[in-house]
Amino acid sequence: MDFQTLWDMTFTTPLVPAAFLGVAWGIVGGALPGISPSITMALLLPFTYGMHSSSAVVLLASTYFGAEYGGSIPAILIRTPGTNAAAATVIDGYAMKQQGKAGEALGISLYSGVIGGTFGLIMLVLLTEPLSRIALAFKPSSYFALGMLGLSVIGSLAGESLIKGLIAAVLGLMIAAIGTDPVTGLNRFTFGSPELLSGIAPILVLVGLYAVSELMTSASEPPWEKADAGTARIKFPSPATWKRIWPAQAIGAVVGLIEGCTPGAGGTVAAFLSYNEARRWSRRKEEFGHGSPEGIAAPETANTAVSKTALIPMLSLGIPGTNSTAVLLGGFLIQNLIPGPMLFVQHADIVRDLYFGLGVSIVALILVGYLFMPPCIWMVNRPKSYLMAFIFALVVSGVYAIETSLFQVGIVLAFGGLGYAMRYFRLPFLPMVLGVVLGFLVESNFRRALVLSDGDYMTFLRDPISAGLLGVAFLFLAGSLLRHVGELRRHGRSRQKSEQEKA
Repeated sequence: MDFQTLWDMTFTTPLVPAAFLGVAWGIVGGALPGISPSITMALLLPFTYGMHSSSAVVLLASTYFGAEYGGSIPAILIRTPGTNAAAATVIDGYAMKQQGKAGEALGISLYSGVIGGTFGLIMLVLLTEPLSRIALAFKPSSYFALGMLGLSVIGSLAGESLIKGLIAAVLGLMIAAIGTDPVTGLNRFTFGSPELLSGIAPILVLVGLYAVSELMTSASEPPWEKADAGTARIKFPSPATWKRIWPAQAIGAVVGLIEGCTPGAGGTVAAFLSYNEARRWSRRKEEFGHGSPEGIAAPETANTAVSKTALIPMLSLGIPGTNSTAVLLGGFLIQNLIPGPMLFVQHADIVRDLYFGLGVSIVALILVGYLFMPPCIWMVNRPKSYLMAFIFALVVSGVYAIETSLFQVGIVLAFGGLGYAMRYFRLPFLPMVLGVVLGFLVESNFRRALVLSDGDYMTFLRDPISAGLLGVAFLFLAGSLLRHVGELRRHGRSRQKSEQEKA
């Protein structure tokens, strides 16, 4: 990249404002308890219509990064994690606040977020394109196998029940089948409605499932605590504290890389795993749980690193491994961009702009994270009913603005009701999202491969890439089945033991 290109990207394109705006919105959304990074991103999706492709993806990716940090603010100040990943930060962050060190805890969180984001971006740049080059040799059979590999991670995303995960995935595949047949052009499951001829856009599913269902759930929950604005002054760590927390940050960075590249893991798993490892290797184990700076540094480094490294499988292979990257994938699809190996060939400029924007987002986190603390505290202290009503109005107006269609607003509300029911029955969202996003990829390439091979099913095994990916998918499924069978056996033994004790 020459100097002129860098100058143009910085001063003549909207990438820098998009990165700053994304980080600012992400911090605000992350600081509101219950509004997860994926929901914060989903609220922006309708407004990315009409935006330049580079600005849209930078806006969404920066929002993801900012929201992962923003969740630590209420976790430290009011013992209420703004995001799931921030639940690990509550343990020592709130303890430091009780000791009168809230400013220092907030400073460690911000500093660790910058370290994690920087490390994650370096790994994203180094690993994504080489991985995508391998995928350039893909045929229709290979793309089918890739889609099956994406669906195979449902076992690791299913949560407590594999059956519930499969039910959610089947629902997603059924939704993906609505519209026009990819080979024959015939209408399917449209029920005579012309609005369904083009299918149901993933954006409508994402906004309904995540944003609307969360609003419905939050409406029935009690309001969160109020934060004391006087304690919310960020104090950056001293050199002695830097020296103490860097091993914990290194652990968080490595765990964030591994978990970010692992489908189904995400920031929450990375945060708790890094917290446990930091405690294991710390010389001050006894301080964990009682206000240890390392107990903040490790999970905050890990979850912000994940916000960058989770883009590696999404960009190179088109497989979203977390809820947030699934929403980001929806943002790519809105711009008619298909993440995967061809993205680096057909839209290399978009990838370059995304890397640049993510670099700007790290600088933005330092500035916006410091300056946005008072507005975040003000937002947290507003009546919950007002905030929920504002967000609902934002959702409806944003969806209507896409195509000025009340029909699409109705679809979003319908999926909001479906999401509320799924929450009640504890059906996971991500398998359903994978089904919606990957359904067309799997079906269309499966049928194209059969057309090219005159109906020979062995074409999927003759192609070495396809055979390898299907083999990995089989291993994922087998591992998930074995794990769930083991859990059932353990639950059975524990139940039998408790019954024997009662007898």
